[in-house]
This record gives sequence, structure tokens and C-alpha cells, in this order.
Amino acid sequence: MSGKRSRSFKCAVHHRDREISSEKDYHLLPKNPTLFQKMVKLVADEYLIEERDKKYYADNYQCCPPPWFIIFITIVELGFFTYYTILNGELSASGPVPIDSIFLYRPDKRSEIWRFVFYMVLHSGWLHLTFNLSVQLLVGLPLEMVHGSTRIGIVYMSGVLAGSLGTSIFDKDVYLVGASGGVYALLAAHLANVLLNYYHMEFGILRLVGILMVASADVGFAIYDRYAEQQLLGPSVSYVSHLTGALAGLTIGYIVLKNFEQKLHEQLIWWVALGVYAACTIFAILYNVFTPYPDS
Repeated sequence: MSGKRSRSFKCAVHHRDREISSEKDYHLLPKNPTLFQKMVKLVADEYLIEERDKKYYADNYQCCPPPWFIIFITIVELGFFTYYTILNGELSASGPVPIDSIFLYRPDKRSEIWRFVFYMVLHSGWLHLTFNLSVQLLVGLPLEMVHGSTRIGIVYMSGVLAGSLGTSIFDKDVYLVGASGGVYALLAAHLANVLLNYYHMEFGILRLVGILMVASADVGFAIYDRYAEQQLLGPSVSYVSHLTGALAGLTIGYIVLKNFEQKLHEQLIWWVALGVYAACTIFAILYNVFTPYPDS
């Protein structure tokens, strides 16, 4: 009996025993994984729980449709930063802030409602931009590969909106730039993913500590930059969007991200998260409608 027929015979026997379904599944036919397959397997190991789900995802993920949202928003933010850098003829770690841009959130321009969202395309220096783009690529792309572009887009944009709405209430007199609200929503959504599946994930406590360390360091720097340093390049930039964006990501993360093994008490948390986000958003919108800025 030839080697090929021998393998086919063994496959037929194992198929009868429901161990494999085709000759390609047979373990005696080794195949070196490509770089893409290794990356997909790494994402599966990091974000999925059950071995069955990991194997199915690694074997079937074809990057179609691709995780386009994070890539698109990254290109847009990088493009706007390049444009304003060339326009101003200056590049530094912390400025200058494009004060005259129609996209920048300004407390005296709250009637121009697009500013509550489009401020995310502006950044105050290459350090601000580098951190935001790095985090949204390293955290957002794997999340999008697992949960899909629509879900991650909802999380990201909810953080952006929460960032500007929160700033309009708690830090009224500052201008706002940057995608930190969306970035912290992604970080918090990853935190929500860890919390949802904590007991099934490897090194869950290390992931939790890592997220908190990165977020704490950046928020601490933002607070220092807001209060300790003298603002020479224009109005100060708010750090409140970091915190409100994280709150949005934590709540929306519970709502829209896939929970691979949902329990009854987690269904209750789903409704609580929805109620918290909806109540905070409605309150912030009504506050901006009925409490206009004094100089506007």
C-alpha cells in the first residue's frame, strides 16, 4: 500500500471515529505556519478562552473583512498631524496646539457640535500622537480582529464623545485635542474583556496590572502637564477626556463586546452598564444645551 493510500486509509478510520474530517487535518502532514497564521494564533491565545474557540479562530480567520477601522482612523489622525505640522512649520513634543482649527473643541464654540467629535483628529505634539497611535494599534487592532470593526468603532467613538462631553462639564475652560478619549475607551474595553473572562484567561492579573500601569502613567503625565507646567503655547489641554473616555469604554465594552461564556449576573451588569452610559450621556447633552458658555 502506497504512502498516500496509507494516509487516506488512516484518515478514513479516524473520520469514522470523528477525530479528523479530511486528509489535511491528519497530524502526520506537518505544515509550517506563515507569519500571518502565527499572528492570528497569538491574537486567539490572548483574547479567546476555550481551546476549541482558539483553534477554530486560528484555522478560519482570513482577515476578510480586514480590521479597517483602527487602520483608517490612525491614517486620518497621522494625516491631520502632518498637515498642521507643515502648515505651522514647527514640530515639537508638546505643541503647538492648532488653536484656529475648525476641528478643535473650544468651550466658546460649543454650538458647533461637530467639534465634540472631530477634535480627535488633532494632537498637541508628536509625543501625544505617538502614544495614542501606538496604543490604538497595539490594543485596538487585536480587539477588532476578534470583535469586529463595528463593535470596536462603537467603543472608540463613544470614548471620543464622552471625552468632550465630560470636559465640557468638569473642565469647562480648556481646549481639547487628541484621540485620548477613544484610546482610553479601547484600553478600558480591553479591561472589560479581561474582567468578563477573567477566570478563563491566562495571566489575567498581569494583564489587569499592565493596563492600569500604562493608563496611570499617561494620566499622571496629563495632570502634571495640565497644572504643573506653565502653558506657553496657548490654552491648556484637558486630561478629563482620559477619565471619561475610560468610563465610556468600560461601560460600552460590557455592552457591545462579545462575551464568550455569559452568565446570569453578567446579563445584569450589561443592563447596569447601558443605564450608566445612557444616563451620563443624556445628562451631559442636556447640560450643554441649557448651560451655554458665558462668552458664547
